[in-house]
Order: sequence, then structure tokens, then C-alpha cells
Amino acid sequence: MIRRALDGLYFASGVLAACFMLAIFGLMLALSGGREFGINVPSGDDFTAWSMVAMSFLGLAHTFKSGDMIRVGLLLERLTGRRRQAMEIFALVVSILFIAFFAKNAIQLTWDSYRFDDLSQGVIAVPLWIPQTGFALGITILLIAMVDELVRVCRGLRPTYEKEPPASPDELVERIASGGGA
Repeated sequence: MIRRALDGLYFASGVLAACFMLAIFGLMLALSGGREFGINVPSGDDFTAWSMVAMSFLGLAHTFKSGDMIRVGLLLERLTGRRRQAMEIFALVVSILFIAFFAKNAIQLTWDSYRFDDLSQGVIAVPLWIPQTGFALGITILLIAMVDELVRVCRGLRPTYEKEPPASPDELVERIASGGGA
């Protein structure tokens, strides 16, 4: 039950990121196309920037759990067994500490913007806590995903972000061609 809820959270976060990507596309079309017809989109640049931040951060957990986040595993790839598990746990704990720090500060920033009724400086005055929510929510969901992986690795299971090695050279080429990497 918890597994389904967490996987649903990561998927929903990825879907929200995709929605913000579509919003960026629509805004960019409106901004570019509007110039040709003398139509101005008030605060269009602001909305585009906020959508880009929300897209980036809301997509982190889904990307991490899918194994598509860039990792430097030069040391981990050379280890096996308990030593690899210990190093994987160490890497996850350090990552969790950093992400927890950023999540705490993102939530604090959003809360302070809400408490002080902070408004954007653009043509359309938008309460800043609204666009900051995507940032705070995305990084918090990434923190949850990392803790989820830490629990999984501590139980002796293979991390979900670690992809199976390619079975053949053709599969390796296919992964690289599809953008998934090795």
C-alpha cells in the first residue's frame, strides 16, 4: 500500500513536471507569436521562468527513481557485495543530508513569502509563495524518494535507480540512441 502511494507520488510529480513543460511551450509560443501581431503577454517571461523552475524540481524525484539522473559511479561500479552496499548507503545518507538542507530552506522561503505577503515585481503582481511552491514541493518529493531508496538499500535490495547492465552490444546502442545512456 505504501509502495503504491510512493510510486504514485513520484509519477504524479513527473506528470506535473510535464504539465509545466507544456505551459512553457504554450507561453513561449504566445510570447514569440504575439510579437508578430503586436500582442503582449503581461509578465510572460516571469510565468515562463516560474514554470521552468517548477518543471525542473518537480521532475527530480521521477527522474531519480527511473534511474535517469546523472550519477558518477566510478567508485561504486568497482565494488561488490557488502562494500558496495555500504558505499551506496553512505552516498545516499550524504545526499539526503544535502537535499534535506535545501528542502528545509525552500519550505522556509515559501512560508516566509506567504507570511509576509511577498509579491512579484512584474506587470502582474503574483504572491511569490505560489511559484515557490513548485520548487519546495519538488525538492521535498526528491527527499522522500531518496529516503525511500535508503530504506531499500539498507534492506539489502538493489536500488531502483540502478539499471541492469545491457545484455548485448545491440541493447547498449539502443539505450544510448534512446537517450537512456549505458
